[in-house]
Amino acid sequence: MSIRSIAVVLAVALVAGVAFAAGSQVPANAAGKTHDMIVQIVAVDARGQRITIKDDKGETKTVAVLGNAVGKLTMTRTGGMFTLTCQDNEKGEHQGIIAIKAVKPARK
Repeated sequence: MSIRSIAVVLAVALVAGVAFAAGSQVPANAAGKTHDMIVQIVAVDARGQRITIKDDKGETKTVAVLGNAVGKLTMTRTGGMFTLTCQDNEKGEHQGIIAIKAVKPARK
C-alpha cells in the first residue's frame, strides 16, 4: 500500500469520526422540558438577545432568547401578542425562549 493510499484512508476515518461525534451530541434544547405561553411583548433588545414580556397574570419579566428564536426578534413588535416556547432545565428552571410565533387575532 502506498503512502498516498494510507493518507486517504486516514483522512476518511478522521472525517467519519468527526461526523459521528457531532451527530451524537444532544442539542441544547433537548435537555429539560419546554412549555408554551401567550404573552405581550413589552420591549425587544435584539443586541442583548433579550425580550421583556407581560404574562397573563400581568407580571413583567425580561428573558433570554436562545438559538433559532434570535432570528425571530426582527419580526416581534412591542405591544403584539406572541406564543413563546420556553426551555427549562431538568430542575424546571427557566433557561430562555427557543421559539417565537405571532398570535393570530380572533375572527369576528
